[in-house]
Amino acid sequence: MKNYQSGAKPRSGTYKENKMADLSTKYMGLKLANPLMVASCSLSKKLEGIIRIADSGAGAIVLKSLFEEQIQKEMVEDIEKHIVPSWHSEAYDYVEKMGMELGPREYLGLIEEAKKAVSIPVIASLNCVSTRWWKDYAKQIETAGADGLELNIAYMANDMNKSGSDVEKLYFRVLERVKDTINIPVAVKLGPYFTNISQFTSQLCRHGASALVFFNRFYQFDIDLEQMKLSAAGPFSSESEMRLPLKWIAQLYGKLECDLAASTGIHSAESVVKQILAGAQTVQL
Repeated sequence: MKNYQSGAKPRSGTYKENKMADLSTKYMGLKLANPLMVASCSLSKKLEGIIRIADSGAGAIVLKSLFEEQIQKEMVEDIEKHIVPSWHSEAYDYVEKMGMELGPREYLGLIEEAKKAVSIPVIASLNCVSTRWWKDYAKQIETAGADGLELNIAYMANDMNKSGSDVEKLYFRVLERVKDTINIPVAVKLGPYFTNISQFTSQLCRHGASALVFFNRFYQFDIDLEQMKLSAAGPFSSESEMRLPLKWIAQLYGKLECDLAASTGIHSAESVVKQILAGAQTVQL
């Protein structure tokens, strides 16, 4: 168990002065006033929510993820609304390429606005499917002023022709190419479904990850027996899910060359304290 100490020096005065211990920490090389972060969520996709988060005392914030697939979907829908039947295929390709390049403008604007509005570190989150856009969007995110970048790779290993090693190499390749493109610190948010998490996380750190986030939640579905059709499972985590990151953070603490962040199922102050005691530098709420 981590021997957690605030590191605060004794202060003069009485309890009535309402002076708190020094809860500051470092994450990805960034100085945080406290280890409480707000994870990528709907609250962090608008400036109003970001300001509320900062005013509530969060140590840092992870913006809602920028998804390449969402940009592609919106771009294709827009082209289909305005496409001229006589367009040459090269014209379509040009418009498609331009749409992908201009797609993240709103997200980049949010980064710029957030940096002006709050003093806490602003960490962007990125999910792409193609190598080019991992690099391109990462560079644009850095230029917009983000303090760090969280790679939300979230690859669903459902291809029977790919080995566990193939999946791990995909993560390494994405991380290396992003690291070669930008200078801000990079975290990797990973899921729990790997053959050997201890070895895999060690390799991620060696490939340049400044931090690892435990864990991603993949989309889950249910079956509606009344309607006899698929339905979405609850989008929110349950408190019992915090035990999985707790287990792995405790097991990996002190063995890796990068920071550890806990995520998923953290719904109470008690859960936060447990994750920190286990070894997490930060806890994402």
